[in-house]
Amino acid sequence: MGYPSLQACIADLEKHGHLIRIKEEVDPHLQMAQIHLRVFEAGGPALLFENVKGSKFPAVSNLFGTLERSKFIFRDSLDKVKTLVDIKTDPLKAIKQPFTYANVALTALSALPMKVGKRHFEKCNISDLPQIVNWPKDGGPFVTMPQVYTEDSDKPGVMNANLGMYRIQLAGNDYLLNKEIGLHYQLHRGIGVHQTKANAKGQPLKVSIFVGGPPSHPVAAVMPLPEGLSEMTFAGALGNRRFRYFYDEEGFCLSADADFVITGTVEPHENKPEGPFGDHLGYYSLTHPFPLMKVHNVYHRKDAVWSFTVVGRPPQEDTSFGALIHEITGSALPQEIPGLKAVNAVDAAGVHPLLFAIGSERYTPYIKERKPQEILTIANHILGKNQLSLAKYLFIAAQEDDPNLNVNDIEPFLKHILQRIDLTRDLHFHTRTTIDTLDYSGSGLNSGSKVAITVAGEIKRELWADVPAGFSLPKPFVSYSMVMPGVLAIEVPKNVRTSDMPMMMEFLQEHFAEAELSGLPLFVLCDDAAFTAATINNFVWVTFTRSNPSHDIYGINKFTEHKHWGCYGPLIIDARIKPHHAPVLEKDPEVEKLVDKMGKPGGALHGVI
Repeated sequence: MGYPSLQACIADLEKHGHLIRIKEEVDPHLQMAQIHLRVFEAGGPALLFENVKGSKFPAVSNLFGTLERSKFIFRDSLDKVKTLVDIKTDPLKAIKQPFTYANVALTALSALPMKVGKRHFEKCNISDLPQIVNWPKDGGPFVTMPQVYTEDSDKPGVMNANLGMYRIQLAGNDYLLNKEIGLHYQLHRGIGVHQTKANAKGQPLKVSIFVGGPPSHPVAAVMPLPEGLSEMTFAGALGNRRFRYFYDEEGFCLSADADFVITGTVEPHENKPEGPFGDHLGYYSLTHPFPLMKVHNVYHRKDAVWSFTVVGRPPQEDTSFGALIHEITGSALPQEIPGLKAVNAVDAAGVHPLLFAIGSERYTPYIKERKPQEILTIANHILGKNQLSLAKYLFIAAQEDDPNLNVNDIEPFLKHILQRIDLTRDLHFHTRTTIDTLDYSGSGLNSGSKVAITVAGEIKRELWADVPAGFSLPKPFVSYSMVMPGVLAIEVPKNVRTSDMPMMMEFLQEHFAEAELSGLPLFVLCDDAAFTAATINNFVWVTFTRSNPSHDIYGINKFTEHKHWGCYGPLIIDARIKPHHAPVLEKDPEVEKLVDKMGKPGGALHGVI
């Protein structure tokens, strides 16, 4: 469906029962976010907030709240775009199958960005926009569904521009209201490359922030596109409508179809504190200096609708974004890494901390006992690839051991790993390296470690579904819960300090040194064993967001041989919250009561939540 605007998409969704209107006044401070969260959790519709307290602009959220709704929005273009991405990742297909891909060139050509005459936009201030605050400790209102546009100073123009989704703080901290806003991004991203070039020339970087517009535009801003395929061309192909743009009097690029455009400059080396912000790991990213943008203009169309989402512990709307991206890209990444069959950034663990992968293991077919070799090479390739390089834990299995293994099925995949893992051989650490800036489990901002766990070969053990008779823990440990076969969550008493952990590990070592625990290869130390073991999602969230491999992995009967670390007994991961970790996201109880009331008979959300 070639929506010319966000309004056309809203009307179409409403017509087909995919959107509801909330007419009563809602508070952008926490209430709107909590409504969104509750409706998303219920698998509910998109939401149009008609009466936002303190702003004349309505707001829409949860557009992409389910994969089914996303597919409905792009029902007329999804297959065509999948073909376009497919041919970009493997151009030889066009030669081998010319008739199958005959329309691809036409698709790309018809989607090229189109410069148009100047459109009429009205102007307002930053303070006129919906000041949406998602979580109680957030540093201020944020733009959570932006499309941030920058150009390459060496190759100006839309075809070499970058369109990315980076969070924007509108107010709070030390920002001068209506004059300054904060940008949060990492320097290796597209906008960071553009800023580095501008800094080297001593020039300000021109930034245009688009909000709203056709739904293909925000999707394009988050897509990991093949080299040479611009976000603007992709937006045109996905939306069945060319990306329309023009330049204002100051030389800023404006999306002609956007609902809002904020223009401004990032001066060389000028930063201000940004954050805190409730993030996709389920914790707050804390206050740190990030680039400062000096606002020039805030444009909006006459019937503008503010688009937003809520970020928090997965699953959230960005989970559905990820599902849509996977739907479009399909097997694109395995085609880029020889031998890789599948990879999954595990959403329940916050995406970046944990990867599951499957690869070929063909190096030693003549050796009686197969062992990880090719998949170790593949693992190193994965950890050097784009956003995957932010991962801390990578579990990779050999396809030959189980052709039906699925990286998207958490418990069976982990069971496969734990049945076959050789803890003396299969752990490969990368210390003092980079991790996600938003991950505070490491040794500093953007600093931590990684471990690749590479498993190939026959089943080595039968995993225990429960602890054997006579099993006990040394003092001060008391409580434990089975998470799944082979995994035991052990609760650490609250009075045990981080500085006490070496001594605690010695207690565990002495207690289990002679124990036969082959069916229990993984212990997880945690703050709440019952919570950790309650669901597989709780387990992966707690374990992999609260640990730094080099610091928090221990083992019974551990050893180091020629700088290789391993253990003969169970592996232990210390997944407690440490003093340097960021706070966990928690909802405001009073706001929750307001949302509860909206779900009762006569309320705007009755029958929805």
